[in-house]
Amino acid sequence: MDFSKIKSVHVIGIGGIGTSAIARMFMLEGKSVSGSDRAPSEITDALAVLGAKITFGEQTVTEIPAGTNLIIYTAAIEVAEPAFLSEIKKLSIPSLSYSEALGEISKDKTTIAIAGTHGKTTTTGMVATVLIDAGLSPTVIVGSVLTREKSNFVSGASDPARPEADHSGKLFVVEADEYRRSFLSLRPKILVINNLDLDHLDYFKDMADIQSAYASLVAKVPKDGVIITDLSNENVLPVLTQAQASILDYRLESVEGLTLPLPGSHNVLNAQVALAVGRFLGVPREKIVSALNGFQGTWRRFEFLGETASGALVYDDYAHNPQKVKALLLGLREKFPARKIRVVFQPHLYSRTKTLFDGFVNAFDGADDVIFVPIFPAREVLDPSISSDMLAFAVKKLRGEDNRVTSVHSLEEAEKYLQNTVQKGDVIVTVGAGDVYKIGKELVKK
Repeated sequence: MDFSKIKSVHVIGIGGIGTSAIARMFMLEGKSVSGSDRAPSEITDALAVLGAKITFGEQTVTEIPAGTNLIIYTAAIEVAEPAFLSEIKKLSIPSLSYSEALGEISKDKTTIAIAGTHGKTTTTGMVATVLIDAGLSPTVIVGSVLTREKSNFVSGASDPARPEADHSGKLFVVEADEYRRSFLSLRPKILVINNLDLDHLDYFKDMADIQSAYASLVAKVPKDGVIITDLSNENVLPVLTQAQASILDYRLESVEGLTLPLPGSHNVLNAQVALAVGRFLGVPREKIVSALNGFQGTWRRFEFLGETASGALVYDDYAHNPQKVKALLLGLREKFPARKIRVVFQPHLYSRTKTLFDGFVNAFDGADDVIFVPIFPAREVLDPSISSDMLAFAVKKLRGEDNRVTSVHSLEEAEKYLQNTVQKGDVIVTVGAGDVYKIGKELVKK
């Protein structure tokens, strides 16, 4: 498909972090963009300001404007609304999933795909920052909002303010999601595999199934490309056996001179990836280090929301599996060794909570106070066999009565609990891939 010939695009699920980036790209190219979503959000508000025409509520094919040349749809409807997807496919208008659209963008560019179970978003942001600051004018799609650019999409188009830059826009930095093997639409020249752990077990059967998906992606990297990964990760090694490209171990990159603004050893690893990518592309080391030391982070990744009236600091993070939660809390404890750390955790998906239950039980060692709110179901229907109450009970049993563990039944109840108990100097962090961040915003606002 030739996107240059498309004049009018309709995006179903336009409020998604990925689909909204595609919408931004089309609008910046001067195309007419419409879309639909279940409810308005900060993301849809921003798109409306740019000129997108968006409807909310029940999504149907009748909302697709006459004259639409292309439909882009979120992968969520493949799982949650297969009948709706079937209706879309019956239309005479061409349609692509979000991942297929990324594949179309990828085919004409030098694609740098950032994959892995943990750290994809932060690493994508770091790599993008390095290449932008080096004047390489990359096109960027990231599964969050880059704080400095205030966007989840960066155009590789010419910038008159940067006459020294390479304005070809041929580099494409993209976060590569493994869910439902969607990253196989990409055509990577540079493939990053940060790490590999169990996740998305509502789709993948086991680790071998996950590894088979990554092995297929590795096989797509051409001989003149490179695979940048951690060769000490035992789960990664089996996916590399059929690699045609050369392999770089990012753990060998020197961290000398790095003074990252983000805490935690996991962010040092993310920075080492960016060092390896920059070095492969010929960016001078001093420019890479300078860009990383000035990296301002991304939305919902250790994002500082502000201070409460009582003087507590409030952060928010997207961590939604045990390893990410544990890494976040280790980083917080490193940054605030003497402060009380209070975590509000919202499990994401019934299936993930159930399959990774034991890991979650052991993930909160770094917290002084843990408040569990109900599971955010996202695309899933209610599963009464698992709940946040069960998780809270198991964590409390492990930690003992000396450690505070609480389970509440709404975001509002968690907010009220914190308002009544928070003290000056406390550090509050809302954690999860759902809407738990609203608690922190309200605490700061009030």
